[in-house]
Amino acid sequence: MKKTAKKVVTLLMMAVLLTACSTNRIAQYKEENSSTLMMETIPINENSQQVETLQPSETQQPEITLQPTATPVPSDSFATITSFGDTLCHKPLYNAAYNKEVEDYDFSYMFKYIEKYFEDSTIVIGNCESPMAGAERGYSGYPTFNAPEHLAIDLKELGADIMTTANNHCLDKGFSGLSSTLDHLDDAGIAHVGTARTAEEQNAILLKDLNGIKTAFLSYTYGTNGIPIPSDKEFCVNEIDEELILSQIEQAKEEGAELLVVSMHWGVEYQTTENAEQDRLAEFLVKNGVQIVLGCHPHVLQPMKMVKVETEEGEEKEGLVIFSQGNFFSNQRDTNTRNTAIFNIGVKKDGVTQEVSIEKATYIPIYVNIKGAGEKDRYELLDLNEIIRSYEAGEETWSKENYELAIKEKERCETLIGPEIVNR
Repeated sequence: MKKTAKKVVTLLMMAVLLTACSTNRIAQYKEENSSTLMMETIPINENSQQVETLQPSETQQPEITLQPTATPVPSDSFATITSFGDTLCHKPLYNAAYNKEVEDYDFSYMFKYIEKYFEDSTIVIGNCESPMAGAERGYSGYPTFNAPEHLAIDLKELGADIMTTANNHCLDKGFSGLSSTLDHLDDAGIAHVGTARTAEEQNAILLKDLNGIKTAFLSYTYGTNGIPIPSDKEFCVNEIDEELILSQIEQAKEEGAELLVVSMHWGVEYQTTENAEQDRLAEFLVKNGVQIVLGCHPHVLQPMKMVKVETEEGEEKEGLVIFSQGNFFSNQRDTNTRNTAIFNIGVKKDGVTQEVSIEKATYIPIYVNIKGAGEKDRYELLDLNEIIRSYEAGEETWSKENYELAIKEKERCETLIGPEIVNR
């Protein structure tokens, strides 16, 4: 009984303590919030006791409702691909580039009037037509080229980011010359595509991020001037083989390529219009998802067109095709071989749909001016638009003879290439 009574007393004391604590907390809460809360008595019925309830004070801040933030619209991405044609390093051309004082070659003087056109490009691509096998092999021109390796340095300083190497002269100095060419391009910091030193290199897709547009670059040639590709090194040259092209296109897509740029060494030399085989291959490429085709080999300019095709599933596709970009520089003097252009291709990636399209394709007409043997700056790439502008503005930079030449050769370029593609 004593133990039971003692236990009851203990329990009663604990209950009192808990009640006191609770009462103290309520009192403290009321005291701390007396400025923001007021008491209102609400009768339950006539005979009932009044019950206290808490109501918001008139001074309490109104409730703020947050509006949902608008989802930002993804912005579009833009890039400019600048392209030029064949770099043919004939013997008179590299002889003119030799500097006796430093006992080395310097080709940069040729570009002094046009280098500004490469400054704002997202990426610059050209065709390396002349192998660079090294001085120990002896420099040479046509028919089997071996250009001084300093050419790679000067092309890099001009702005070249990629040089395509699949062409009919890539094996002029054999597989060792082909490999040496790629070594010198590597040393200059220029990427390359179309030839390879190993099977692994051939199977590696050249991918570049152009302002958020993942772009694949591929390159192929119709042949190698009858020089056989080594049987144990069939990987070293990308020939125009539809099975190979399809496999590399599919690989590029699997690796995330959103834009496909393919360089084709094709066509008939000195013919200013494309032939049926070029048309067929262009449609084949566009049908399989290629958006840009850059043509080389004819050594003259050929038309630039938007090619539209329909797939077997009824889907319409289109791609920009420049059938031939002409010689970027050379010692050739036949009609049309000294006319060339710098091509600028604007591409857009829609921020919402993620679709990549050709916005425009423009060009700067250029003329390879060749002076007499022994003259200073013998080979010059003339900016025809600038000569015309300068002369008509009354500036004394260019003679009337230069002006008349620029008018004639610009018209020739425009006739061969056709109209620019804008406002798409």
